[in-house]
Amino acid sequence: MSSSYEPVIGLEIHVQLRTRTKMFCGCELSFGDPPNVHCCPVCLGLPGALPVVNAAAVDFAVRIGLALGSEIAPRSLFHRKNYFYPDSPKAYQISQYDVPICSGGCLGDVRIHRVHLEEDAAKLVHIGSSGRIHGSDRSVVDFNRCGTPLVEIVTEPDLRSPEQAHEFLTVLRTTLRQLEVSDVNMEEGSLRCDANVSIRPVGSARLGTKTELKNMNSFRFLQRGIRAEIVRQQELVAAGEPVVQETLHFDPVSERLTSLRSKEEAHDYRYFPEPDLVPLLVTPEMRAAAAERVPELPTDRARRFEAELGLRPGTARDLAFRRELSDYFERAVAADAGATPVEVANWIPQLVERIGSAADPAQSRVGPEALATLAALVAAKRVSRDAGREVLTTLVAEGGDPQAIVEREGLGTLSDDDGDGLAALVDSALAADPDAAAKVAQGNMKAIGPLVGYVMRESKGRADGGEVTRLIRERLAEQV
Repeated sequence: MSSSYEPVIGLEIHVQLRTRTKMFCGCELSFGDPPNVHCCPVCLGLPGALPVVNAAAVDFAVRIGLALGSEIAPRSLFHRKNYFYPDSPKAYQISQYDVPICSGGCLGDVRIHRVHLEEDAAKLVHIGSSGRIHGSDRSVVDFNRCGTPLVEIVTEPDLRSPEQAHEFLTVLRTTLRQLEVSDVNMEEGSLRCDANVSIRPVGSARLGTKTELKNMNSFRFLQRGIRAEIVRQQELVAAGEPVVQETLHFDPVSERLTSLRSKEEAHDYRYFPEPDLVPLLVTPEMRAAAAERVPELPTDRARRFEAELGLRPGTARDLAFRRELSDYFERAVAADAGATPVEVANWIPQLVERIGSAADPAQSRVGPEALATLAALVAAKRVSRDAGREVLTTLVAEGGDPQAIVEREGLGTLSDDDGDGLAALVDSALAADPDAAAKVAQGNMKAIGPLVGYVMRESKGRADGGEVTRLIRERLAEQV
């Protein structure tokens, strides 16, 4: 990518809400059922059918707005967005236009333009040459998805790289999951993203002509698609050709961008207020009820872990961005077993490695108090780190008390006054490798590795590495 131009990127994210029924009717929402079994006159747009707003969808939209710091409109409107396409049986979509339910706000450094409610379209399945029906290409429609409640989250054009777009979406998905408003499963289409991309000379405040990448179904593909579109626009500008405003499709296999249609403007949709729905009123009571269901958000929790518990930014983020990990971590810290929060946090990845990256540690045999106790034993050097890993493996398999496992398995740390213990092992190491001992005695500390390794091996991990190093230096100093 050329350093003479900077990308300007805005995102439009469609989030299917996790309600029991559709946005304007009582049809059940279910993924993977046979086609066209969850339909009724309302979602099929039959004459005389009247929509009714799903109250749970409104509550979810207010929660999202509060989490993003948006202004919640006390009165908002539904509009008809008119267009004809086979996935829209009414030939219009009920959406919100100039008076959305939420306006403004931000997530991190990215400003939010608006959050509005609307209904999803049906699902079109295109059958090509590899799956011909009656000898010709065709499309079929599954109306089960038609009418699914959506919120559309529109950002300001504040993103400046594909990587930043990926990062923002990761934070947003985690936030939405912790709000419990959506399962945000991109594979099932419950989170879809369009990207508006333009370029401009570095230092310019003027926006260039934007194009839209439509319905990217993974963060990785979105990142690659944005990068390809930035390169394409830069090549056009370098050749003296204009960038045309249009909607594009990115093929992740071929890495090719193809034009779908010229980009529509708002007037092309002929918006007008939905005559079958009254204005949507969000009362103070509705707002208060939604606010009670907004938990501490991942970015806020990560900042608290840094400021109050002393965690490194990367560790704080890794914990805060998985609610089950951060909840487990906080319960372990609250156990007050004698380990610092940093020492407890250092054992969480070890636990995750043993139970599986997708598992909830709270459902494992290792209680948070047990992990905190293990961290305290290692921190106090009553158990070596290697032996601590053995204890953790046993905890994962059997559960129990770390101290009892240490005593049962004889995993307590050896000390220099243990008779035939640590001091004797150090003497054996020096005798077994006199060349390494001589080098260390001459000040070459890189040679101490084999000596420490010998002791750790013979002690079966029970020795403390720092204590072993101290004893080796002490013994060599006595020999001078």
